[in-house]
Amino acid sequence: MLGATRTDTNSLHVTARLNEIGIAVRAKAVVGDSTDDLASILGSALSRSDLIVLTGGLGPTDDDVTRDAVARVLGRPLHEDAAILERLRARFAARGLDMPPLNRRQAMVPENAEVLHNPHGTAPGLWIEHAGHILVLLPGPPGELKPMVDVLIRERLVLRAEGMRLLTRIVRVAGRTESHVEMAAQPLYERWREKSRSIEVTILAAPGTIDLHLTVRVRDVALGAAVLDAAVGDLREVFAEDLYSANGQPMEEVLGGMLREGRHTIAVAESCTGGLLSSRLTDVPGSSVYLDRAVVAYSNEAKIAWLGVGADLIAAHGAVSEPVAEAMAAGIRARADTTIGVAVTGIAGPGGGTPEKPVGTVAIAVEGPWGRSVRTRRFSGHREQVKWHASSAAMDDVRRAILRAGRAG
Repeated sequence: MLGATRTDTNSLHVTARLNEIGIAVRAKAVVGDSTDDLASILGSALSRSDLIVLTGGLGPTDDDVTRDAVARVLGRPLHEDAAILERLRARFAARGLDMPPLNRRQAMVPENAEVLHNPHGTAPGLWIEHAGHILVLLPGPPGELKPMVDVLIRERLVLRAEGMRLLTRIVRVAGRTESHVEMAAQPLYERWREKSRSIEVTILAAPGTIDLHLTVRVRDVALGAAVLDAAVGDLREVFAEDLYSANGQPMEEVLGGMLREGRHTIAVAESCTGGLLSSRLTDVPGSSVYLDRAVVAYSNEAKIAWLGVGADLIAAHGAVSEPVAEAMAAGIRARADTTIGVAVTGIAGPGGGTPEKPVGTVAIAVEGPWGRSVRTRRFSGHREQVKWHASSAAMDDVRRAILRAGRAG
């Protein structure tokens, strides 16, 4: 059973491998060690899916209930499989041990189920065909499950996928909310349907970005890729410079590519983000080509001493203000002698806010050879979310500044 300290990675692996051969995963569920609960979930899955994959619950203890739930739902009694029992005894004997009586449970198999060999553990898998459905039962430990999934894909499921493939493109948009992205994209869905483009779209919101997952199920990979290319082109027309990635690249990779291509160098002055912006920039291999230095000037004294921000400027406007952000960007750019300087100053919370400048207020300034830009935003969420939003927005502001300078020049 998965608890608060256990992460479900099995479903991600199974989904990815099935998608590769054109089998779309419509739903997944995490169920506790209850025969009744698992039977209920399984009954629902049978009403909507042709293929059902169950992982875990095939061990020797009383809380390993997958076999029992499947047998109940399918109306197939469990029988002890002599061949499995012999392999279990041999496995223990090879280690100089007697097989505990509990392990006999692992030899119980629903009637007419086909046993799948597990070379890496004691729990065998099971393949069951029932009323037009396929049920696959696999052991839970990832080291046992993953090789078995690969064998299943290669030897069985790829033959049933009829040569279909699922192709996916992830398009990323910045500077808009999830609802605004959906409203802008909706007219395209109807246009794609009219052109017989069977594109499925899922919108996912994350801090600093909105992702559109475009998926097509095709036999001809080249045709599917062309359909997705055309759809991305349509989205570019709608979102213009707000669309920053057409292939799932994160903002730091996109910006890094632009800095490298334009032969820019950049220096960073951070306050509320505490080094997160420079950390994300350096997550990209080869970022030393364009990132010169970064300063975390958290106190007013640091802003004055390290960045040359005037004490009178801070006194007049406050550390979280557009004039101070501009001075920070100009100061770090001058000291580093880089093409671009970017600065972030704000209130990450949970305290420190005022009615005029509530928690989440962040000023971001960018200075380059084209001039200077500055904006104040108000982000929602807890401290970590505000910091992530601010670092994403700072990179996006640099990206947009480079784009606009390129168009102007």
